[in-house]
Amino acid sequence: MSGVYRNADTAAAVQAHYRQVLDQWPVPVTELHVATRQGSTFVLACGPEDAPPVVLLHGSQANSATWMLDVPLWSTKFRLFAVDMIGEPGLSAPVRPELAGDAHALWLDDVFAELGLSQAALVGMSLGGWLALDYASRRPGFAQALALICPAGIGRQKNFLLKALPLLLLGRWGKRKARELVLGPFPKVLPEAVRPLAEFMEHIGRVVRPRIVAIPRLSDAELAGLGVPVLAIIGGRDALLDSGDTRQRLQRNAAQAEICFIEDGYHFLPDQTERVMGFLERALSPS
Repeated sequence: MSGVYRNADTAAAVQAHYRQVLDQWPVPVTELHVATRQGSTFVLACGPEDAPPVVLLHGSQANSATWMLDVPLWSTKFRLFAVDMIGEPGLSAPVRPELAGDAHALWLDDVFAELGLSQAALVGMSLGGWLALDYASRRPGFAQALALICPAGIGRQKNFLLKALPLLLLGRWGKRKARELVLGPFPKVLPEAVRPLAEFMEHIGRVVRPRIVAIPRLSDAELAGLGVPVLAIIGGRDALLDSGDTRQRLQRNAAQAEICFIEDGYHFLPDQTERVMGFLERALSPS
């Protein structure tokens, strides 16, 4: 399974669980399988067909279920396309081309051509934030706006494994503590609407091989050349990325960027639905 899953049985189990979660997608949705040079790519499309298009790019160790709590609001004003990234535990091809180079941009070229998109706003989370930045930099004119939640590709990566490895040796308790370094403290009682998604993400965390790679960072010139509205939502306690460096590089090189720095925020930043919605409405409203 190209290093994504630990074995074929776990791959089948994750995909079956994903299907169960997708059955609870909160708005009418169309499932698409589009052909690309990297293999089949799975896309969920929802919202009015004549509304401004917005592409949703999830992070690593995840898939488009990431957006289930966001789409009820966003789909009222926008045509959403949630793309399962290749090489992640979704329903797209389990291939992992190098992040350095243009392989992922060429893959998205194929996806967007199949979807009939010549322009769109991009919403990216974590590795999906890097994917959005990389594509916007390589394909000027496509991205109309960038909404980035704890984005990779700007600030320095931290050596998370150095901190996590001792915890991972301490059994289930240690693994939970390692996850909390990334996600923040778990609530004692999860809201009913969140529980199926949280259980699915925990399932993924147990059986999917993470990407342990250096994520390419945009240069100062590439950040300065974005030339579109940018919203960056970053957490001061991010265990994976240097959020201070992310903020400083954006301030220096992308003066148009709106930066929301959440001092007590972790790498996982919930409850950003309305903030992103407001940004998209401002950025995509007719001038």
